[in-house]
Amino acid sequence: MLQPDAALLKSLLPFPLLIRALREAFVAGATVPLRHTHAIGEAGAPDAGISLLMPAWDAEGFYGVKIVNIYEGNAARGLPGLHSTYMLYDARTGVPLAMFDGNEITSRRTAAAAALGADFLARPDAQALLVVGAGRVGSLVAPAMACVRPLERIAVWDVDAEAAQRCAHGLREQGYPAVAAADLEPAARAADIVSCATLATAPLIRADWLAPGSHLDLIGSFTPRMTEAEPACFAGAGVWVDTAEATAKSGDLINAFAAGCLAPEAIRGDLAGLARGTAAGRGAARERTVFKAVGTALEDLAAARLAYQQLSAAPRG
Repeated sequence: MLQPDAALLKSLLPFPLLIRALREAFVAGATVPLRHTHAIGEAGAPDAGISLLMPAWDAEGFYGVKIVNIYEGNAARGLPGLHSTYMLYDARTGVPLAMFDGNEITSRRTAAAAALGADFLARPDAQALLVVGAGRVGSLVAPAMACVRPLERIAVWDVDAEAAQRCAHGLREQGYPAVAAADLEPAARAADIVSCATLATAPLIRADWLAPGSHLDLIGSFTPRMTEAEPACFAGAGVWVDTAEATAKSGDLINAFAAGCLAPEAIRGDLAGLARGTAAGRGAARERTVFKAVGTALEDLAAARLAYQQLSAAPRG
């Protein structure tokens, strides 16, 4: 069983290959059961946790399960609150093939899925990107987006200004034209693409900040209580999701439905439809587009499969 460390895994998932792998995976499809959620320990206890099991398998003969363990009490112990692993198996025999760092799989496929959505929905000449959120996923958004759009200006904003500075510095070291944004509103007004990768529980982005023809990418929030954009951001915009599950999991969408700014039947399609050509993308240069993603085990499987195939093909000394 192959067990690459996080650094090697990162090198096995370059964004050009990963974005293409996700596109192909959405075209081919996979079996993705509902995730399993298990409470570990006594509720409310300092050592209580939640374990999520996210399985998927495909017609190529790969079966994978991501296990995510969330322990809120870890903060008091000086430990991260979330740990995850990804196990990849031969779907026809059950033989274990590889074990991967689940956090690396998740963060890279999330940024790649955002770029895939933008490839279908952002204007072809989009050059100015604003990244809202300077965490693990936020730091990967610009490198992923640069694979699908000719970025000439990149701004990074975070509630923690020092985190935004660090993220922008790291991007500049990789050769990207990135700066930290001191104020969110002017940065959003100047952006062709606004990509939010936060865990916000109150809206950060206002509708009147978004320029005609801009693309709003919401990839951070993934539960009903999380939200990154006010409901009005959806009004008058073309809206797409990563999967149909987003309508039940996304606080952004749930709030927009409740406010009357979006009807569920008005959602124009998902990544599978866009990738297969059964759903149309952007219709006009001045149309505002919104992409809301909550993540899917199909993306995890596609990333793990790519990493395994890359690693298996590499010469061994």
